Amino acid sequence: MEKHTKVALVTGGNRGIGYELVRQLALDGFKVILTSRNSQSGHEAAQKLKESHLDVSFVMMDISNEGSIRQAAATVSEQYGRLDVLINNAGIYLDKNQKLVDMDPSALEKTLETNFFGAYHVIRSFMPLMEQQAYGRIINVSSEYGAMSEMSSPGVGAYKLSKFILNGLTQLIAAESNNDIKINAVDPGWVSSDMGGPSAPRTPQQAARSILWLATTEPEGPSGGFFKDGKQIDW
Repeated sequence: MEKHTKVALVTGGNRGIGYELVRQLALDGFKVILTSRNSQSGHEAAQKLKESHLDVSFVMMDISNEGSIRQAAATVSEQYGRLDVLINNAGIYLDKNQKLVDMDPSALEKTLETNFFGAYHVIRSFMPLMEQQAYGRIINVSSEYGAMSEMSSPGVGAYKLSKFILNGLTQLIAAESNNDIKINAVDPGWVSSDMGGPSAPRTPQQAARSILWLATTEPEGPSGGFFKDGKQIDW
């Protein structure tokens, strides 16, 4: 593989914002690894982009399964030998408008397993590839629901908590990393997708653009921040 071609990986890349992130990164000249837990829809999504002459490949990765993450990291290491950009996009939304204390605890556990622990294990497994080349850009797709101010209003408690903790993880890893590897959280806004529903005002294309500037940020660019539309917002 040519040394200078940058490699990006997007979790949950088979649809919605994830698919659009893969597409725009590939259009920008990246070799892009599209991951999803569903092998068939992941293959189909990657194939569709390949037909547009984009450099996209599919790797199966279930982010709620540590073994699957480790296997994917080994595959990427073997096939590419590097990773420049990692976007933790995969997430679930299981809330049914119940109070946290009234919901089935398994709904909270599942949400945290994917939205928080999934991102944590992905970062842990792929960061060594960034460390060995002293360069990396990690973007955690968060939500305005993860802001501290949201914790004082009721509703969607499992999802809110998962993004709140993801935001905390972003800050901690930034504090522990040297400046070669930058990690930031981003709120894509309310997006028309399977999760956001059809009445959301924002397209996946707009959302992807609001995220991707962090993928190519300069050495003096931010780390440990929370952004929406290119502007820093409050935790």
